[in-house]
Amino acid sequence: MSFADALYALWGGKRVCRSGWNGKGMWLLLIENYQVGFHPDLEGLKMLPWTGMKTADGGFVPWLASQTDILASDWEVLE
Repeated sequence: MSFADALYALWGGKRVCRSGWNGKGMWLLLIENYQVGFHPDLEGLKMLPWTGMKTADGGFVPWLASQTDILASDWEVLE
């Protein structure tokens, strides 16, 4: 499916991935409600949604789409 379809799936609370990714077990998730540890510079700021990636080595990091990701048609929804 397209990146646009993947975005709709993320907005629907689903996890998505690309079949062409080299790392096994990698996927994306939209993070909408979260809390951060206290830091005085963050006091009073609204926390905005972001896309996170589960990495092949078991981590979870913020993720940005590359041009290749945006134009790819190998996106999948993980059920």
